[in-house]
Amino acid sequence: MILNLLAFTIIFTIFGVIIFGQVQNTLFSKADEEIMKFKEMMVENPFPNERIPPADEEQQGSPSFDSRGPNPNPRVILLHWNKAGEIVNEDQIGTLLYENYFEEYTVDTENLDAFTNITFDETYTFRYLLFKDTDPNDEIAYTQLLVNIDPEQTIIENFGRLLFICSLLFIILSISASYFLSKKMMKPIIQSWDKQAEFVENASHELRTPLTIIQNKLELLLVAPQEKIMNKFENIALSLSETRRLSKLTSDLLTLARADSAEMQLSKQTIPVDSFIKKAAAPYKEIAESQEKHLWLDLNSDVNMEADESRIHQLLVILLDNALKYTEEKDSVGVKSYIEDQKVVIEVSDTGVGIKEENISHVFDRFYREDKARSRETGGMGLGLSIAQWIVASHSGTISAASNKQQGTTFKVKLPK
Repeated sequence: MILNLLAFTIIFTIFGVIIFGQVQNTLFSKADEEIMKFKEMMVENPFPNERIPPADEEQQGSPSFDSRGPNPNPRVILLHWNKAGEIVNEDQIGTLLYENYFEEYTVDTENLDAFTNITFDETYTFRYLLFKDTDPNDEIAYTQLLVNIDPEQTIIENFGRLLFICSLLFIILSISASYFLSKKMMKPIIQSWDKQAEFVENASHELRTPLTIIQNKLELLLVAPQEKIMNKFENIALSLSETRRLSKLTSDLLTLARADSAEMQLSKQTIPVDSFIKKAAAPYKEIAESQEKHLWLDLNSDVNMEADESRIHQLLVILLDNALKYTEEKDSVGVKSYIEDQKVVIEVSDTGVGIKEENISHVFDRFYREDKARSRETGGMGLGLSIAQWIVASHSGTISAASNKQQGTTFKVKLPK
């Protein structure tokens, strides 16, 4: 949150400085332009540097250019300085203006040929340009052009004050934004951490159970090393069963780990949907008959799709195996296919125990089992549906679960044609 706040503060500060500088330069550029135009007019139409002759006595004290030239800008004040640092055109700038502002003013030659701001009586601000006089025949050493910039200075001060208040307000608001964004960014990290911790805990539990059984049975065999195999058949069979279960668990964990790290590469090819489903479901028809269950097919998608054959086969095996595990004798399991919204839809439904509505959203979570005792008896580890979800997602499809109106569960898979 602090880093976000610092980032917002730096951005607002840089933004404010840039905007303030641009506004200031824009306002001062107008005054600079007026000064430069006045300087150009002086070069083209110079007015007398000395007092006007007695014949024109009535015009004394008024700075005027040659009547044939353009009129000067009334905002610009012209000062001529001699080498002693004295104003030599006092009569041209007016007695009132001279006595109030320029009588005690001394020229600063360090800011030669550069636009500079100066304040008189801490009230009036002028912007001026000081340059050397090029005429060697007069007593003028420097010429200074001044423009009053009080309106521009007022605008800049008001704008700076407004910009500071707005920036301060936005920085305060950024505290709330930083807190909100930090919580929002941390939420998936915390969820991932919790899922990882839960995954490690569940995986350790699932691995420990078969290992404990195998260890106990092997220790019993060591107690009676002279016994025949046929006398310890149950212990050996159970150890082999747990070994197979352990092998399947590690294989599923490896599949999910590779899926999370995006190491799994799909080998897609053209698959005829209906014939592929019929072939994959054939072995399960015999299994269903041996368990006195009914497996039916309703295939209506005579199209092809681009998919990884082995992964789609694994998907069907997971769904069919899951359906058969959670059905009783006389129950039925069905596989249905059809086209919907230009996609292939595969539904695997059963009339078994079903899933409670509040648990449907968790069925694809890793190691999730609604009935943990029953799942352990049937060999379920809660990873099959997680793998099924990954297979469907890797094919740009969707999978969902729903409880049937009467009894059982339906898994609906949508895949692109």
